[in-house]
Amino acid sequence: MKNFSYIKIIALHVLIGLLVYGFSALSRIYLLGIFVFFSYQIFKAKPSQKAVKVLMACSYVVGAEVFIRMTGGNFLYEASKYLVIFFILIGIFTVRLSKQPIPYIIYIFLLIPGILVAGFNATAQSTLRTDIAFNLSGPICLGIVSIFCFKRKISYQNMHNVLLYMALPLVSMTAYLFLYTPDIRETLSGTGSNFAASGGFGPNQVSTVLGIGMFLFSLRFFMLSPNLILKVINGILLAAMSFRGIVTFSRGGVITGLFMIAALIYFYFIKVNVKTKLKISRLFFIFIGLAFTVWLFSKVQTSGLIEYRYANKDALGREKEDVTTGRSDLISFEIEEFLNNPVLGVGVGKIKELREKKEGILAASHNEMSRILSEHGLFGVTALIILIFTPLIFRFRNKSNIFFYSCFIFWFLTINHSAMRIAAPAFVYGLCLLDIQFKSKNPRTTNKNTLIKANNQNI
Repeated sequence: MKNFSYIKIIALHVLIGLLVYGFSALSRIYLLGIFVFFSYQIFKAKPSQKAVKVLMACSYVVGAEVFIRMTGGNFLYEASKYLVIFFILIGIFTVRLSKQPIPYIIYIFLLIPGILVAGFNATAQSTLRTDIAFNLSGPICLGIVSIFCFKRKISYQNMHNVLLYMALPLVSMTAYLFLYTPDIRETLSGTGSNFAASGGFGPNQVSTVLGIGMFLFSLRFFMLSPNLILKVINGILLAAMSFRGIVTFSRGGVITGLFMIAALIYFYFIKVNVKTKLKISRLFFIFIGLAFTVWLFSKVQTSGLIEYRYANKDALGREKEDVTTGRSDLISFEIEEFLNNPVLGVGVGKIKELREKKEGILAASHNEMSRILSEHGLFGVTALIILIFTPLIFRFRNKSNIFFYSCFIFWFLTINHSAMRIAAPAFVYGLCLLDIQFKSKNPRTTNKNTLIKANNQNI
């Protein structure tokens, strides 16, 4: 029965992708449906289930964000971040916080001086409200999610449900992408990022969420595929998302996804017993074979250009001088402005304006770490220290979260190549802070055994 339910919900999301491709106006209806459905689910939930419903709602929004953006479904560009904040605030005001999340309350207050500096330095050309909304919606979203998630207890089964809700909209987006560009060869013009293969949207953002999809269906392939049918379904979805991620020609999301998968397999492997280790080993060889097949297929479909892209070469096979495609210069400028304004920074949204004024370049580095330093100064340094070390200290004391390093890696690598333009890094960071509970009648039962039992009960 559970197998059939899973297959039905996957089929439903494939259908959503097909329908949105055929009738683009449905994208807005889809977004409204998400808002109405999950609001109802949260408000009608029992107090003991409300926190999980909040996390599921946010997870689904995060998975759907880029798909809705690429299909024109957003009423506001940052609608998905606002929706995540809305659901989390409902949770904060209706569910008791597990612990006092003091570090993240301090983190949010540390962002305020940058807003004041930007206000004092506003010019006639400045769009202060837009700059704040665009540059701080991600960091504020992260802070609010972290306040809600900080040391919150969640069962192992519910954690898998939360991650599944993130995966489902990515199935819709993948189906849409195959319809949008069925023949990748027709879209090729070099080794640069491929907008046509990314649904006509930003390849970096599409690659980022498809990298998450690679991780989520690798997770289901290794941990939640107890029979052949589910192995095949999850393997096909994993292969499809990997292929579409690769042919965006945006490397950051795919490479991040691979690091997440490596962390998952390693920490899962060391946590289980010998019998399960043997099962993982067999699946790993199948996984490697699948990965090799997807890469070869991608190479054929791109006439070998994808190999040049990952080797940092142009379409003629010549080595490119800058592997960062110019971003290192943009980051250097931001570090220089931090050194020039070390205490308060230049103000929220001002670094892009300053770069254009001083160097005549209107571009963003897409690096959240250098941006927060340049725009917030020492307040930004303190904020970064909180973000990096708070979850690591929590992990040192509580090793229950088997997904910790995968989530932390995603956040850290994503903010360094894609900043916080989407809600995903903010929400996934919050997942690092959850305290996963393994239920067992016998208190002496080890996490290894309860992990195996939980996997056998989940789909």
